[in-house]
Amino acid sequence: MAIDFTLSSEQNALRKTAREFAQGILKPIAIKADAEPDPQKAFAMMKPAYMEAHKLGLTFGFIPKEYGGAGISNVDLQIVAEEICAVDPGFGCILLVNGLALLPLVWFGTEEQKKKWLIEATSDQSGEYIAGFNVSESAGTANFDHPSAYPSGLQMTAEHDKGRGEYVLNGSKYWPSSSGGWDLMGANVNMFVVRTDRHKGGKEGLSAILVPRGTPGMRFKAPIDKVGHRTNQNNWIECDNCRVPEENVFAVGDGDLIISKAFTWSGPVAGIAAVGVARSAYEWTMEWAKTYTAAGDKPIINHQVVGYMLGDIATRIEASRYLCWKAAHYLDMYQAEGQAFGAMAKVFSCELLFDTVYKCMQVAGVNSLNKEYPLERYLREAAVLPIYDAGTIGMQRRKIWGVMADPDFDTNAFRDCEPVKFMKSMEGR
Repeated sequence: MAIDFTLSSEQNALRKTAREFAQGILKPIAIKADAEPDPQKAFAMMKPAYMEAHKLGLTFGFIPKEYGGAGISNVDLQIVAEEICAVDPGFGCILLVNGLALLPLVWFGTEEQKKKWLIEATSDQSGEYIAGFNVSESAGTANFDHPSAYPSGLQMTAEHDKGRGEYVLNGSKYWPSSSGGWDLMGANVNMFVVRTDRHKGGKEGLSAILVPRGTPGMRFKAPIDKVGHRTNQNNWIECDNCRVPEENVFAVGDGDLIISKAFTWSGPVAGIAAVGVARSAYEWTMEWAKTYTAAGDKPIINHQVVGYMLGDIATRIEASRYLCWKAAHYLDMYQAEGQAFGAMAKVFSCELLFDTVYKCMQVAGVNSLNKEYPLERYLREAAVLPIYDAGTIGMQRRKIWGVMADPDFDTNAFRDCEPVKFMKSMEGR
C-alpha cells in the first residue's frame, strides 16, 4: 500500500523518547519558567532541559550525518516536535531556531563553512551550544524582499571592507530568537540576514553572515516580555561597526532565498507545534468532560452539544497533523524546496489552533480561566503560533500566492508530489 500512516518501529521509538523527555524532564521546568516574570530568567531556566535534549540528540538532529548530526528526516522531526510542543511550544521554538540558523549553511554555504560551523555545533560536549537566527527588524520583516533599494526592506547593513577582508555590520534586529544566549552575552553563533548592497532591492541586495559569540560591537538589550512562548527568548540586538571576517559571509545576493527556504522548512514544524498544543487542550478537555457534571446527574460528555464540539475538535486536529506530515514528506523529497506547501501547513494548522483551544474553553466554561488549569496557557500559546515564524497573513501567505501566480504552476503538484521550482520571480508580490 503506497499510502500508509503507520509509524515504523524506529519512529515509534523516537516518539517514545521524545514523549518521555517532554513529560518527565521538560514539563516541570517549563511550567515554572512560564510563570517567571523576568523573560531572560525564564529562558535561562530552560537550560537544564536543553542540555538533556542535547544528550538525546534533539538539539542538532536535523544536521546531516557527514557534519555530525543525526540526519533525521522532516517527517521524523514532525514526530519529535509534536511531543515536545504538546508540553511547551516555547522550548520547541528554541530547538527550531537552531535549524533556522544552521540549515541555511547546508543549503547555501561552502564546504569549508559547513565543516567549520556545523561540526562546531554537533561536536560540542557541554550541551549548551545554541544558535540564533536574525531576520526580523523593528520596521517589520514581511517586506524583506521589497524591490526598492535601502532603506526599504531589511535595514541592517553589512559593508564590505575589502582592504581588511571584513564586513562591517550596522543596524538592529528585533524579535529574533535565542540570539542573546543563556547569559544575554550572545548565542554561540548568530546567523544574520543583512543588506550587503544598499543600491539593490531585497531580491538581489541581501546576504547571510555568521557572527560568533563575543564579536565586538554587538549588544543585546533585555529580551521582549511576551504573552506566550515565555520560555523562548526574543531579542533586541544592536550592531555598531561590528566587524566580521569575510569568510563568514555566504549566499551573497541570495539572502532572500535563505529567508524563503528557512521559513518553508519551519512551516510544517510550526504547524505540528500547533497540533501539539491543540492535542493537549483536547485531551485535557476530554478528561474534564468525562468527569465534570456541572451540578447535573452525569458528566457533561453525555450532552450532545459537548460531544459534537469535541468531535469537531478531534477531526480538525487529525486533519492538521496529516497535512503537516504530507508537507514534511514533500520537503524530504525535494531538499526542503516546497515553499507554497510548507506555508500551507503552517497557515492551516496555526490558525485552526486558536479556534480549537477556545472551543475547549467553551466546553470547560468559566473554569477554563482559572490558572490552576492549563487552558489559559494553551490560549496564550495559540495566540502566538499564527503570527510568529513568518506569520500567516504576511510572508507565509505571500509565498503561497507567489508560487500559485506563476504561469506554469500545476494545481495538482502537491497532491501528486511533483516538484515545483521556487524562483525569485515568485517573491515580492
